[in-house]
Amino acid sequence: MVQTKVYQILVLFFLSSTVQAKIEEKVSWDSKLYDDHPLVGKIWSSRSERFLSVKNFEDALISARYLILGEKHDNPDHHTLQLSIIEHLIAGNNLSLLAFEMMDSDSQEILNDIQTERLDSLNAIKDYLNWDTEGWEWSYYGPLVKSAYESAIPMVGSNITNSRMMEIYGLESLPPEINVLEEEIIQQLNTDIDESHCGLLPESQFPAMVRVQQGRDYSMSQSLGSKDNEKTKVLIAGNYHARKDLGVPNYLLANNVNLNSDEIVSVSLMEVDPLEMEPQGYIQKYDETAAYDYIWFTPVISEMDYCASLRK
Repeated sequence: MVQTKVYQILVLFFLSSTVQAKIEEKVSWDSKLYDDHPLVGKIWSSRSERFLSVKNFEDALISARYLILGEKHDNPDHHTLQLSIIEHLIAGNNLSLLAFEMMDSDSQEILNDIQTERLDSLNAIKDYLNWDTEGWEWSYYGPLVKSAYESAIPMVGSNITNSRMMEIYGLESLPPEINVLEEEIIQQLNTDIDESHCGLLPESQFPAMVRVQQGRDYSMSQSLGSKDNEKTKVLIAGNYHARKDLGVPNYLLANNVNLNSDEIVSVSLMEVDPLEMEPQGYIQKYDETAAYDYIWFTPVISEMDYCASLRK
């Protein structure tokens, strides 16, 4: 009887752990625009050119030594999905590091010491980190930090400091470890920098802004360290940084000789376009490299025309 009872308890524990470890499918959305779009909630694999179930997506993450979770910074659903993925990795004992674009290397000392502190709330963690609430909405990122803190997962600030950014801005050429992109990709970055600044940036500033972009991507890649074990290292960053054709993965590959591209998994949490109903229409790519391995589609948080507001 005792043995049977112990067996039942173990089975229940196993089942509850399994349920807890699953990535949750969103059934309701905080973003309401185009939530009836046929792609919303679906996961598209650029690798296999098909939709995946959440279970298939979980399986696809197993081989990732580096997992880059791209986002649109102001979409709350993107952060909910990120949290579900992070908690899935933690529950499976498969997360060794969590890195954030939202913090820079000046934050590293307090991140290293965070486990020595007793922080019993999101507000306490925010205050301890001296979080930049004007730049990054704490309600989006706080739960990610708290999950890592409570599970004793090491965290790193991935972005370059303001002083390093200005240093790179003023360089005439980048050091070789950062200067890893082909000239054709640099030209694409110039185009993208122009578009992202609504065509308002003087062309003379393009090279310096591209150098800063490269510096940021290099810094994020360096913060993840080398492929030193079989557990996954995760970077939380904007979708552009997550691009395998233009972003952080290029610097990981250039500076880790034993790493192959399949060990870097790039996931874009992407808002749907009301005029584009097919997943192939979202596969941004430069040359033959797809920007993302997987796209998880969400509704849209806002239709604000940021460029129009800047031109006023």
